[in-house]
Amino acid sequence: MTPDDLASFVRNASEYGNLAGQQASLAEFSKQEGTFSHGNLYIYAYDYNGTLLAHPYQAKVVGTDRSGWADARGLPVIRIGAATASAGGGFIAYLYPAPEGGVVDEKALDTYEPKIGYVAPVGDTWWIGSGIYFSDMMPEGTVRPDVISDMIRLVEDAAAYGREQGSVKAFSAISNRSGMFVDSAGHYIYAYDYNGTLLAHPYLPEMIGSGLIENRDSFGMENIRALCDTASSGGGYVVFIWPNPDSEDREELKIGYVLPVDEEWWVGSGVYLSGITGEETVLSS
Repeated sequence: MTPDDLASFVRNASEYGNLAGQQASLAEFSKQEGTFSHGNLYIYAYDYNGTLLAHPYQAKVVGTDRSGWADARGLPVIRIGAATASAGGGFIAYLYPAPEGGVVDEKALDTYEPKIGYVAPVGDTWWIGSGIYFSDMMPEGTVRPDVISDMIRLVEDAAAYGREQGSVKAFSAISNRSGMFVDSAGHYIYAYDYNGTLLAHPYLPEMIGSGLIENRDSFGMENIRALCDTASSGGGYVVFIWPNPDSEDREELKIGYVLPVDEEWWVGSGVYLSGITGEETVLSS
């Protein structure tokens, strides 16, 4: 399934919601064997206060306030989804566990995987969404898009380079805009210590040496802290919000990947959501 297929699936469900009415459509969206439930692909529904209205795998929390729910790294997914839906709908990204045996276990933090989502309004008072994992987007035997694999490979190469060549040489290479750690697709490496001090960056030379651990995005997520914490626990994915220089520095969701170099510092990179979906979603809190 492509991102465009996902968008069509959600828009069709939104049209169904408008035609069938809220009560009937919420009942349908709640069925694990319903018209809009196909294993990992399903519809969930919220009102704009953050109350979960329907979810085929989360029946126990339907009716509860989920406005403060965040993914395993601290991304406020429900608030971002609501804001995007209220602006007319669009793509989002987040980390989420896959259903196992008809159950989603949000407490199993080590099972969270990147998910590309799409949200759309239904009338004026509620909205719906769905999402696909990287594996759902790819041919059998391929686990993630090439753009993500290339980005991860760049991070792995930078971490290995740092361990082999030492920090001084690595910081110089990472900060070089025309160097080995800025690729043709626009991916680049950044380096921080675990206290959130920026050590190397090809596009933010004026910020090198600054402590950014308390940096917050427009939705309140401490993105640098989340990246640091992920690196210190062994590395992995983090979805966060960051200005996109290719779109006049407008804030955009970014799928990041970080790895520790040693006990002192770590490296990371990322792919903006629009680089996967081909469509920019304007974020507004």
